[in-house]
Amino acid sequence: MLGPPFQQRTLPLGADDEGAVVATLVRRLPHRLTAAFRPLHDVDILYVHGWSDYFFQVELARFWTDLGARFHALDLRKYGRSLRDGQTPGYVTDLAVYDEDIAAALTVMGHTPGEEADASPRRLVLLGHSTGGLILTLWAARHPGLASAVVLNSPWLELQLGAIGRQALTPLVEVRARLDPRGTHPAVDLGYYTRAQRELGTLPPDDHVAWRPARGFPTHPGWLWAIIEGHRAVAMGVDVGCPVLVLLSRHSATAFSWSETLRAVDSVLVVDDIARAATRIGSLVTISRIDGALHDVFLSAPAAREAAYATLRAWILGLPGRPPGLGG
Repeated sequence: MLGPPFQQRTLPLGADDEGAVVATLVRRLPHRLTAAFRPLHDVDILYVHGWSDYFFQVELARFWTDLGARFHALDLRKYGRSLRDGQTPGYVTDLAVYDEDIAAALTVMGHTPGEEADASPRRLVLLGHSTGGLILTLWAARHPGLASAVVLNSPWLELQLGAIGRQALTPLVEVRARLDPRGTHPAVDLGYYTRAQRELGTLPPDDHVAWRPARGFPTHPGWLWAIIEGHRAVAMGVDVGCPVLVLLSRHSATAFSWSETLRAVDSVLVVDDIARAATRIGSLVTISRIDGALHDVFLSAPAAREAAYATLRAWILGLPGRPPGLGG
């Protein structure tokens, strides 16, 4: 759907109670004649999207391939290209289920699941946005030594209610998840985040609204329980085993009516809480706050977007410190 030079491959994952399950791997490769001379010529990127989302960020892929890296993006099961008729969008009851999706992607990419980074001629960099950032954080902690670096774009590492609110909510969610896992929750997304992206022109003109509805997918108790369990694990402390860069907006805002300020803040997460939670995911974590950034910093207004890319480039190339095994 993105056209050349992108390619996609369907990854069969068996079946669950809603039928056949697949993931979809999208890739863009660097130019073969110049890749060997680029600083990230030995690097593979694996990107995982957020909630109610799919991969469409052409500019993000080009950033990596211009540096010589091979870029791969994974539409997880029941999201985007992987969503099938009759499936509950984005629904899982355990985030560890995505180990199967990630393992299938790594196999296609030429990485043997369970093989440590030092044993491979190519380095793996994990890149996750929002829920994808939480998923990859927990995956890296369960699979130490596989990734050489982790980049997190506004990762959903804590519930919007904060740690105290999460703890208070946990018993109620646990009961509903056990008794009515696919029950309904009140809709809380007013669509302002999507509106901000549209007004900034950072969404594709042919955006697939079924894959990325303006007010998000409906949520369910079984899924929310999986998220809370992930947040609880982060709060207790995990170790991804490699250097981490966390990109966040400088400011958050919760709004019940539209305002122009929503074009320059994270209106999805409480970024101060995310920054605190990020200190618990590894021993070498760099947190960069981008002024004027949206929840997806790479879909922000030009100035914030350029600042995010400049920060990412400097960090990944080693200015001031290079993650082990990266660069040329």
